[in-house]
Amino acid sequence: MQVFPIPPASGRGILWFFIVIIVVLIGVTLMLGWAAWSTRNSRAEVSPAGLKLVGDLWGRTIPLDRLELDEARIVDLRGEPDLVPRRRTMGTALGDYSAGWFRLRGGEKALLYLTDRRRVVYIPTLDGYSLLVSQGDPRRFLDALHETAGGPDGTTDGNTTAGE
Repeated sequence: MQVFPIPPASGRGILWFFIVIIVVLIGVTLMLGWAAWSTRNSRAEVSPAGLKLVGDLWGRTIPLDRLELDEARIVDLRGEPDLVPRRRTMGTALGDYSAGWFRLRGGEKALLYLTDRRRVVYIPTLDGYSLLVSQGDPRRFLDALHETAGGPDGTTDGNTTAGE
């Protein structure tokens, strides 16, 4: 029997393949870690600069004048079938945590930061989407938005704060 060894591959292609795979896996691991961290550490900040949603990739600052605060209300999604998220278009959904862009059952486009579907503030915007944000004290959150947008008397355009 005669043995004829096959010359080894240069290794460059294989090495680069594994480097790319490792970088992608590290990136995915970091993104999943950040999403997991966000499930416990997301928040909404109200200031004259706007409503700042802090959390994972979907966080942003929305100027208060883009929010339709006169139509904002507190909802329990268990009793509002049209506002229940139906399809995630670009977002995160891990257990009870939903953040990002979703389509609601009623067809509306919405930016969500949901952890508790019983205590949610629904806020339409002038930009063709609505916000659904879970809050521990939704009334206080909504009042803070009205006060910051309209001044210390809590009014916007002469109207009182929106009810539940």
